[in-house]
Amino acid sequence: MSLNIQYGAGLCGPAHWKNYDSSPMLRLQRTPLLNLLPMARNGAPYPKTVIFGDVVVGLPVANGTADLVYCSHTLEHLSLEDCRIALRKTWQMLKPGGVFRAVLPDIHIICQEYLQEADKSPEAAHRFIRNTHMGLETTPRGLQRIRMMFSRDAHLWMWDYPAMSSELTTAGFVSVRRAYFGDSLHKDFAEVESLGRWQGALGFEAQKPIA
Repeated sequence: MSLNIQYGAGLCGPAHWKNYDSSPMLRLQRTPLLNLLPMARNGAPYPKTVIFGDVVVGLPVANGTADLVYCSHTLEHLSLEDCRIALRKTWQMLKPGGVFRAVLPDIHIICQEYLQEADKSPEAAHRFIRNTHMGLETTPRGLQRIRMMFSRDAHLWMWDYPAMSSELTTAGFVSVRRAYFGDSLHKDFAEVESLGRWQGALGFEAQKPIA
């Protein structure tokens, strides 16, 4: 049976995958007594098949053992430095010939949309910032500040395909290609992919060299 790893799993936890997420809310919901707090009880419940794990710190996965690795809308929530660490650790987890597949927002598409609207609408700049998730509409105060500590909604670094392809190659991956929803030859990816997260987004697939 293949070993399939998903990190940044969120609420997606298929049984045939080992699913990890580093959300503070997940840790809160899994901590006795703290899980009784209204904040924990009101948050979307994580499936039991999703466990706490941070790819940047290191997942409990032995090097060279994973057949497939997947993440969806995760890498953009990491700083540039941490994203590079995540790519290297993903490479280390994979078996020779193993495949890494991911999807994330495409800054190229977001910029194109902004440029098409910029001369037509005074709201274009606001929509651009909202779509990048790199700004704040209001300053968090009181309970909002506490809620922000348990949220990872902000995007810390945005990507287009040329930039991501270059980083993957630097991390040691080969056969890097732009990917689209449902186009992988590895059918297990269908268990973790959803169309909505791939629409208007940047997908890629890459391989660890066989030798």
